[in-house]
Order: sequence, then C-alpha cells, then structure tokens
Amino acid sequence: MMDKIVDFSFEEVFEQKYDFFAQIFEYLIKDYNKDFGKYAEYYTPNVIARIIARILVKEKVKNVKIYDPAAGSGTLLLALAHQIGENNCSIYSQDISQKSNEFLRLNLILNNLVHSLQNIVHDDTLVTPRHLNKEKNDIEHFDYIVSNPPFKTDFSETRDTLASENYSKRFWAGVPNIPATKKDSMAIYLMFMQHIIKSLNEKGKAAIVVPTGFLTAQSKIEKTIREELCVKNHWLRGVVSMPSNIFATTGTNVSIIFIDKENTSDKVMLMDASKLGEKVKEDGKNQKTVLKPEEIEKIVNTFNNSKVVDDFSILVSYEDLAKKNCSFSAGQYFEVKIEYVELTPEQFKEKMDGFKSNLNTFYTEGHKLEKEIKKQLEKLEM
Repeated sequence: MMDKIVDFSFEEVFEQKYDFFAQIFEYLIKDYNKDFGKYAEYYTPNVIARIIARILVKEKVKNVKIYDPAAGSGTLLLALAHQIGENNCSIYSQDISQKSNEFLRLNLILNNLVHSLQNIVHDDTLVTPRHLNKEKNDIEHFDYIVSNPPFKTDFSETRDTLASENYSKRFWAGVPNIPATKKDSMAIYLMFMQHIIKSLNEKGKAAIVVPTGFLTAQSKIEKTIREELCVKNHWLRGVVSMPSNIFATTGTNVSIIFIDKENTSDKVMLMDASKLGEKVKEDGKNQKTVLKPEEIEKIVNTFNNSKVVDDFSILVSYEDLAKKNCSFSAGQYFEVKIEYVELTPEQFKEKMDGFKSNLNTFYTEGHKLEKEIKKQLEKLEM
C-alpha cells in the first residue's frame, strides 16, 4: 500500500498540512502499546514534540541533517522538520522495531518528506549503528538530534559486547551492569544519551527526554554524563522538568535535556514546569496531564528568552552546577524565601503560649488514643 501512495502528494489535500496530520496521527495511535510500552514501541505526545522543536530551533536554518536513534513513530522528528521546514532538512532514523519504522515511513509520506524515506532504517542502534560517515569508519554526525529513548529494558544479551573495547569510544561513560534480579530495569537510556552526544557534529544541538531521576543521580555513569555536559564542556543549554503523567502510558516523571555545542552563554536555564497542566482521565482509565496553550507558551518563551521566574525558572552558572555535584534540578537552586513579620514581645509570647497549648492538647489526645489501642489489643489476645 505504501508503495502505491508514495508518489501521491498529500500536501494539497489539507491546507493545515502538518498541523492536521499530527493531530490525526496522534489520535489514531493514542492507545499504541499503552499496556506494556515495549522497547522501541511507543510514541511521544505531540505537545512535547512541539515544545522541543520550538526551543531547539529559534532561527531559520537550511540544509541540515536531523536524527533520532530510537525514533519510534517519529513524532519528535516530524515536529522538528516542520519547525525547520520540510524542504530545509533531511531526516535520519534508526529503530529496533520494524512496526515503529513503518509508522514513521507513513508519517513521512503524509508530511511531504518522501525524500528521507531511504534514511529510515531498522536495526539495533546501540550494537549496529547503520548511519555511518563517508569513510565508513565512524558513526555519522548530525546537526540536530531529538530522542525519547526507552528508559529501562533488558539488554543483557548485548551488554558485554557494548562494554568491550570496540565500543569504548562511543560509550565513554560506561555500560550499566546486569542486576541480579529484574533485568528489565537496566538503564538503557544512558546508552542512548552517550550515543547521541557522540553523534552530534561540532555545531550540533540535541534534546533528549530522560527520567527526572537522572538530574540528581550520583551513580558513576549518570554523573559522568552530566560532568561531560557542564564541567568538561559547557554544552548544557538547559533542562525542563515536565509535569507527572505528561505521557499517559507511564507514570515516570520526565525532563528534557537541551544540548548545544555552540553554546556561548555562561549560565544554564533550569526550569521546573512540574506544577503546570490539568489532570484528565482518558477513556476513564489512564490519568494524563494536559498543558494549556498559555502554559506551553510560558515554557517556550521563558526558556528561549532566559527569563528568571520565582519557583519556575532560574539561570545557574556552570561553576554553581559543579559545586552541587552537577545537579540539573531547578529546585535545588531556587532561593528559599522566608516571610518576615515584626512582632512585639507581647505578641511573640502570645503566639508561643498558643503553640504550647496546642501541643499539650495533642499530647493528651495521643495518650488517650494509645490507651484505647492497648485495650483493644488486650481484648483481641483474650
């Protein structure tokens, strides 16, 4: 079927083009693997993809290569291509799931990106990266990379191969060990992060969706990656921590890491958007957080304009990041504000007496409750 429609131009059917197809596509696959979220078979909400694209690309660019090493259905790539301009970029992707690749290929056909169909490949990105340089002696390097990689899954069968000397250049921060139990908890996203950083060209920019726990984790691999971005190199542009349940298929809190190898700023934008959004239930089952249009604008404009907003966003120097073990969590840098109220000695004494009175009441009630519990226990033992 795809061979039959590949030469048909859908761009003249609907004036909205991408804006129309993106919404239809998300509706059609909203329940895609919702119950188990198998490795590489998932999709990223369109609203997240749009936020990423608008932050990643603020100015007009041409003739760029964009890439996702764990593309899934391609939502991130399509939003980025639309932001850049479909005629100004070429899409490259790889995914271990053939089903996901077919979704992406269909997406390209619908969105006037047929010229990139040949760059959509099916294979294990970590073990066998298929996009190589002209000399075939290194991986290809890209202008823009976007990715929502799988967070945790069992890759124990290939773990030792990836930890070998042949792969050490690409996986410089290390490879997660195989746990004694629950092998599917292996942090595979750390492998994709390393691959993405190595796949950027000298001017490259990237946005990676990660579990929020990564921002403060002190394990060797996590900390080494963060040090690479903010100590060894000042490539970290910023971080946005999203609301919980922004992905209806997972309760994992997620954040977005923005990387820019051309970054010239001496400060990093850290944003805590976790309190935004409205909780809704889809089909009476999964609870999902939905961002309002004005909240989306707040995230994008605050980030792109480097605005400091109380308890929402803050600019942090690389030096201060290093002092806090390279923590990327905005909350650790917010100023703690204590409300100051002037009291006379008489007012202070009155408040303290009130606190003491309340404490005495609580203690008395607690003792009564304790005696009642003991009585009930004695009756049960009899």
